[in-house]
Amino acid sequence: MRADRLLSLLLLLQNRGRMTAPELAAELEVSVRTVYRDVEALGAAGVPVCADRGPEGGYRLMDGYRTRLTGLTDAEAASLFLAGMPGPARDLGLGAVLASAQLKVQAALPAELAGQARRVQERFHLDAPGWFREADPVPCLEPVAAAVWERRVLRVHYRRWRGEVRREVRPLGLVLKGGIWYLVALAEETVRTYRVSRLLAVEETGELFDRPVGFDLAAYWEESSRRLEAALHQGVARLRLSPRGQRLLPMQFGAAGARALQSAGAPDADGWVEVELPVEAEAVAVGDLLRLGPEAEVLGPPGLRQAVARAVAALADRYGQP
Repeated sequence: MRADRLLSLLLLLQNRGRMTAPELAAELEVSVRTVYRDVEALGAAGVPVCADRGPEGGYRLMDGYRTRLTGLTDAEAASLFLAGMPGPARDLGLGAVLASAQLKVQAALPAELAGQARRVQERFHLDAPGWFREADPVPCLEPVAAAVWERRVLRVHYRRWRGEVRREVRPLGLVLKGGIWYLVALAEETVRTYRVSRLLAVEETGELFDRPVGFDLAAYWEESSRRLEAALHQGVARLRLSPRGQRLLPMQFGAAGARALQSAGAPDADGWVEVELPVEAEAVAVGDLLRLGPEAEVLGPPGLRQAVARAVAALADRYGQP
């Protein structure tokens, strides 16, 4: 571990130039005292690390010195697919490995390309989770990821909507969707999807398994997502939307709302339009549509309109009380 850290320290100084001890400590996730010891160790090994004093001081490499110790380990090479996603990399236990891999890649690039890579990193950032939602706690993610990588059978304790279940699964892959981790696994000869935050416990059985020939994780996820959307959207609501309601629709209903607006009819004199929006079961649809407030009117189906009217009447009765 110390050898990896010394190499990371060396590459930080090579890629970024002068850095202070607190800056190095923050990057390496160690104490400042450890940085002092590591700098001394590099000097003893013949690496020309210079210490500049004063407000603009810090550690730097002697002008012209460059190391070529940039070979990637297996773990570092595997972590590069998470470049640009430090949060998910940390979730998988690959945060430090990814940082080390990126430093090595930068050190191996010609100066012009390395500078361009740093500018991209400075100016673009990917934040996968949605707004106003805490990330799911995923204490089982690291052992699950290890089982995916090593093809190990797991015995899981899982919390479903209908209660808890225990079963053996063969982990095929992990998917990060909207900041939420999902496990795709073979269970009882069927490929299923599990939300990782609902795994209460995982245990290795000691068995290995062979992945299904030709299994494509991306293709499975795309098809599974389509099936889920079709199962959820059990009906179509006809809505009348105000100009503000038209702006709210894609915010509240995502892609389905955006598609509904694209096929909207012509606006009336007040700017209201009629749209057809796929909705879930009536009990869910009522709550979803009420989020549009007075900016929408449900025209049909009649049962949904009546259900929304009953909900609005109950709200009016409740809030109309002294």
